[in-house]
Amino acid sequence: MCFSFRGSFIVCFLVLLSSICWAGEVFEQVQESGIVRIGLESDIIPSAFINEENQWVGFEVDMAEALVEHLKKYVGKELKIERVKVDNETRISFVFSGKVDLSISNMTHTKKRDDFIDFSITYFCDGQKILAKKGKFEKLDDFAGKLLTVEKGTTAEMKAVEILTKIGVQKPEQYILARRVTECYELLKNDEVDAWLNDSSILIGFSALEPGKYELVGDFLSNEPYGMGLPENDSDWRDAVNFAIQDIWNDGTYLNIYNKWYGPDSSFYLPMSKQIEIWP
Repeated sequence: MCFSFRGSFIVCFLVLLSSICWAGEVFEQVQESGIVRIGLESDIIPSAFINEENQWVGFEVDMAEALVEHLKKYVGKELKIERVKVDNETRISFVFSGKVDLSISNMTHTKKRDDFIDFSITYFCDGQKILAKKGKFEKLDDFAGKLLTVEKGTTAEMKAVEILTKIGVQKPEQYILARRVTECYELLKNDEVDAWLNDSSILIGFSALEPGKYELVGDFLSNEPYGMGLPENDSDWRDAVNFAIQDIWNDGTYLNIYNKWYGPDSSFYLPMSKQIEIWP
């Protein structure tokens, strides 16, 4: 299809205009509505899940509540939270399409994902490990020739071949790709795979369902800095979220939430590796 110069100019102008109108849109919408729509997972223990009392709970659920409480200082009004269920396949698309204002969903900030959405500062640091039945494996080399499972749409999937090659798996391209973490867990539980590759916090959460039955084998295999997914080109909204995250750290709220879910007295003990980024 051919365009005249005048037609091409109009098309380019409309594209440019739409991108300008998008800037700042979420911040203004939240300011007007007083509602923050936050994408949260619902089956990742202990990050965000539905418990036996049918309550939506977890580290990231508490972080979402704290974030909205601290955001009112920057938005300039009282705010309410609207929780929206997302999963590994929708947590980015919901931000990109405007169905949520941000996503707090165990999401590693990667360069590839940054092509589609923006990210907050890192609010949680994790790394990938391998979970297996207790006593079956002693070191990573023992997984050579074994069958693992990874979750679709995760950095575990992105890095699976690289990691499995590193630990000596003979056919690293052969692994079972599951759609959800619960499927990965069932595959391991039913001995359909030998091990599960994912972020350590997720593996610790699911292994706690049957204490003493599973164990993490070997050292960390990657670095996974979690960021909150944000719409692109909205610096006012991104700044407000970043400021609120730092306030949550500075006033002690973050440590209280962390210890509740990952502290030494919790069922999901995960030593904190570093503090979050704080701006002067």
